[in-house]
Amino acid sequence: MLLRLLMLALAVAVSGTWVRCDLAGELKAGAATSNITPPIGDDIIGGFVPFPSTHIHDELQARCLVLDDGQTKLALVVCDLLGIHRNVSSEARKLIQTKVGIPAENVLISATHTHSATSALGKDRMKMQTELDEYQHFVATRIADGVARAINNARPAEIAFGTVEIPEHLNNRRWHMRAGTVPANPFGTQDLVKMNPPAGSPNLIEPAGPIDPTVSFLSVRSRDGQPISVYAAYSLHYVGGVGNGHISADYFAMFCDQLGRLVQDAPQDPPFVALMANGTSGDINNINFRTPRPSKPQYEQMKYVAHDVAAKVHGALKPLQYRSELSLAASYREPEIAWRRPTAEQKKWMDETLAKGPQSKQDLSFIYAGRMQRLSEYPEMTTVPVQVLRIGDVGIGTMPCEVFCEIGLDFKRDSAIKNSFMVSLGHGYFGYLPTPRHHDLGGYETWIGTNRLERTASDKLLAQLIEMSKALATDKPAAK
Repeated sequence: MLLRLLMLALAVAVSGTWVRCDLAGELKAGAATSNITPPIGDDIIGGFVPFPSTHIHDELQARCLVLDDGQTKLALVVCDLLGIHRNVSSEARKLIQTKVGIPAENVLISATHTHSATSALGKDRMKMQTELDEYQHFVATRIADGVARAINNARPAEIAFGTVEIPEHLNNRRWHMRAGTVPANPFGTQDLVKMNPPAGSPNLIEPAGPIDPTVSFLSVRSRDGQPISVYAAYSLHYVGGVGNGHISADYFAMFCDQLGRLVQDAPQDPPFVALMANGTSGDINNINFRTPRPSKPQYEQMKYVAHDVAAKVHGALKPLQYRSELSLAASYREPEIAWRRPTAEQKKWMDETLAKGPQSKQDLSFIYAGRMQRLSEYPEMTTVPVQVLRIGDVGIGTMPCEVFCEIGLDFKRDSAIKNSFMVSLGHGYFGYLPTPRHHDLGGYETWIGTNRLERTASDKLLAQLIEMSKALATDKPAAK
């Protein structure tokens, strides 16, 4: 009895923080969705200038999956949002811990990065924020409701991990171009690469980085074979092509709906729930810059991508081997990282640009001068939430940024957990996360105001994830 109590104490030791379990039993799992659609008229964000929505094309959801090995519970939540403020994640996880007893450190909440949703980042994503606004409160509460419903739907389950390669929808959007053809940036200086260059341009040389063609996924079903959920991640920024003023969850939701149709012979109770998280797509999109495609009607390209990815994931489900006895664990940290600071030269440019005032509604120089000014008012350091979940021999890492593709590839390669992948935009939104190499190349994703963390932040945060993966892998119980 004493030994069991000691082991249980280890299982719930949360400080700094990691949670493990050596007393795992048979798996239980449940899934649910929770509607987070904003009212018509709220601003759509995703571009430089927000504008009011006029129509709801499809409802936004917080899609929730809960896993329970008998000792440890994990919750995975994917929200149909451009991003979530870290305070929204903190509030939702606090509610979840209070309401259903899942430790906050065991809950992974991420955003898809749809560009056709209302902001859960607050009215000004660059401003420091302590109080949640009305919509942010709503989102946090609905996330907690969704996790509670997923627990209510839990039943004995088994789980399998799979991957499928789908490179055809992915393109690195940062390009080297012929000398003299990269336009000046908003700061009046010259970048070495161009984000989203003119498609089909003869001045294109080569992409500045790789793609990650792998869809990694967890498939969860009941012990009698009924599908419960699929949690997938694909490194594709978003697709777009929505109607003017439309609220939409983009291809992420279309994938989930289509996969549900493919895995079920008929609607079931509780419903099957698919989740599509955004992998590491900070520099990846759906535009073929070498061979541009013809323009398409609204939602057509989005549907094409979503249905193709769903069909290929569905095909990859058939040969999987499922397990019902495995252990769950989580590690959560908030390392200190420096905010990016304007140089003296940049501050001079900022003051001059702000003094002139905006030259147009979308004056990028004025917009970035404002972003730089707000960033210069930040404290020197911030804590950044990072997390690794271990589900048997599968590892999921996350950072609160638009993470560059090669960072995710490095995590897959270096993680101590056998089958690992990354999810972006977990527990907050801290801007783009380029590597130091990409900082040297410049381009939109590295501009101060688009990028907010110090130059070496990607190296420091990745090192944290790798270290966390080693601790979780070392303490993994032997497979049964």
